[in-house]
Amino acid sequence: MIEENIDLTNLNTFGISAKARFFSRFSSATELAEILQSIKTKNETRNLPLFILGGGSNILLLKDYEGVVLKNEIRGIEVVHEDLDHVYVKVGAGENWNDFVLHCIKHGLAGVENLSLIPGNVGASPMQNIGAYGVEIREVFESLSAFHIRDQQIVTFTVNDCRFGYRESIFKNQYRNEFVILEVIYRLNKRPVFHTSYGAVQQELEKMGVKELSIAAISQAVINIRSSKLPDPAVLGNAGSFFKNPQLSKVEFEGLNKSLELNKRYPDMPTFPADGGNIKIPAAWLIEQSGWKGYRRGDAGCHGKQPLVLVNYGNATGDEIYQLSEEILQSVKSKFGITLEREVNVV
Repeated sequence: MIEENIDLTNLNTFGISAKARFFSRFSSATELAEILQSIKTKNETRNLPLFILGGGSNILLLKDYEGVVLKNEIRGIEVVHEDLDHVYVKVGAGENWNDFVLHCIKHGLAGVENLSLIPGNVGASPMQNIGAYGVEIREVFESLSAFHIRDQQIVTFTVNDCRFGYRESIFKNQYRNEFVILEVIYRLNKRPVFHTSYGAVQQELEKMGVKELSIAAISQAVINIRSSKLPDPAVLGNAGSFFKNPQLSKVEFEGLNKSLELNKRYPDMPTFPADGGNIKIPAAWLIEQSGWKGYRRGDAGCHGKQPLVLVNYGNATGDEIYQLSEEILQSVKSKFGITLEREVNVV
């Protein structure tokens, strides 16, 4: 059933007040195909843009959506294969991501424990190549099935097909708005490989008094850390990390040092090795050094504990959040010569 003028306020974690001109939900590929066919045959909808909505945790709505919003509610978690070292689990794209992580912890399946408490649904995990505390989805990804909107065909994508990058995949670039992710298969480990060196995970484990390392302990440590510095979207509207951590080549970084003398002006600038020999600089540090941490204008603000997170204190509009992000981008560019990139999808 296609509904009209549906309020999206409770369907985006920023809590931005916006409406969808048309709206429908689907819980299977068959339902999706039927809805798309219905959209094609109706004069009111046939030429309108489509937007696929998951958990609403990585979007910023600037205004009412004058098209068709389709809410992905495909559920289900099942083991589809098992070998000596791995268990392969197929998960519906509409499943809550953290619920899936907790399911893995409960059943002793390792690989996603460092990704605990990341908001959103399973379908977004390969689209964004989500990552945290030294782990990215591509490390446990096996394949996914996706529905091609134009051809009405289901296509399987392997890890190479997805072209994963830092918070990137082919679905955010070349195939943007062409596919609907239906289900994802993850390759989980029977014997865990623990990742505790990134961020404050090791310190939190020590604080917890953990004597014997386990995936459950790491998951709880990550949950504790995230809860201590990241606002709960149910309490304070936000979409998690608003910006990506910039990655510079060695040549680019040395060029900035030469022109801006960053090493002399900011001897404590944190840097980390990244893929391809690049250098990663925490966006949160750049934003804080530019004076935005804890900043608030009306109901739009930069979180006081984690400047990477922009927040809606109540009645901010999407445009107010966006304009604040623009000022932050310009400020960091002016001060450091580094261009930040939004991680959140602006709609």
